[in-house]
Amino acid sequence: MLHYQSYIKSATIIIELYKGEEPFANFLKKYFAANKKFGSKDRKHISTLCYNFYRMGKALPDIIVSEKIILATFLCGNYEKEFVLLLKDDWINLNNKSIAEKLQGLQINPLDIFPFKKEFSKEISQTALCLSFFTQPKLFLRFRPNYLRYKMIEKLTAAKVDYAFETLDCLAFANSTKVDDILDVGAEVIVQDYNSQQTLNYIKENIDEFKFPNSDVWDCCAASGGKSILFYDIVKSKSKITVSDIRLSILQNLHQRFRNAGIDKYDYFVCDLQKNTSPFPDIKYTTIICDAPCSGSGTWGRTPEQLYFFDTEKINYYSTLQKQIITNTMPQLKPGGYFIYITCSVFAEENEMQVAFIKKEFSLQLMHMELLKGYDKLADNMFVAVFKKANL
Repeated sequence: MLHYQSYIKSATIIIELYKGEEPFANFLKKYFAANKKFGSKDRKHISTLCYNFYRMGKALPDIIVSEKIILATFLCGNYEKEFVLLLKDDWINLNNKSIAEKLQGLQINPLDIFPFKKEFSKEISQTALCLSFFTQPKLFLRFRPNYLRYKMIEKLTAAKVDYAFETLDCLAFANSTKVDDILDVGAEVIVQDYNSQQTLNYIKENIDEFKFPNSDVWDCCAASGGKSILFYDIVKSKSKITVSDIRLSILQNLHQRFRNAGIDKYDYFVCDLQKNTSPFPDIKYTTIICDAPCSGSGTWGRTPEQLYFFDTEKINYYSTLQKQIITNTMPQLKPGGYFIYITCSVFAEENEMQVAFIKKEFSLQLMHMELLKGYDKLADNMFVAVFKKANL
């Protein structure tokens, strides 16, 4: 008990210092670097308590931090036997209950955790989304083509690593699983969320529309290149790839990922598509992938601190940014070409309302639209819409 009391005290100090101005993982790393008294076990326990606190989201804003840490940890259930001594007597009977039953027993409304029902995309289950916040999402890997699955499974089995098949190409692991020393990450497998792997399913299902010698794709908000690598693996390198991003530093990370993935023929450039069109206006593309900057609300199960500090005014900021990027990107789409719009948001203004904007302003035909729900799979929540431009 004394250990947990010390951990709770340290977690309280960290939470009161943190103002949400940078990813919490970065803040923790800096804090522990500046306070070297904490051993690895201490850091693990304190970090877990902090993240548990943020998994309460917007619920119970008025209780003191230390009490909320204890309550959140009880709900999450990720504690050792010693922690039970800190529980209130009337909580003990709830100890082995589900999260929903615990919340009911404590008279906590789960909808207070993520209280943005009117902003949600219409297919979101608010209750299921809120309950999912108490469990860390899984780690997902995607098999690369041209590598033998059974060889990789043999490696995982020999290392006694627990895994489950989500699809023939996707394995799920506990989030803390270390696979880098077992598999060649980046070559044999790609670390990619389950639903991120599903965002280009339309291409898989209509492969002949994308797999021809003169096809080319522009991943206009490429970040570290996950969607480009997925596209490359689906079309088996038949298309010319161009990537761009506003940040040179992240494109440097992309170059390393591409090298690991065996992609050596591609073009790239740095561009702020919020302000400008492509610097190469005469170049047109048969496919544009726009994995647009967004609130990231579909991934907050991994970064719950972002929910805690979120203000709904940010939705309008991202919606405006998305419209600017779409508008400045669309002139580069060839007649008959495809525009693939993707977010990791659960908000309609970033999803369905952008679909309405694209249809109205650019007269594209909507071929496919899907909200990829992850809260029932311990995965991210994502949105994808596929449009086709008319031939001249």
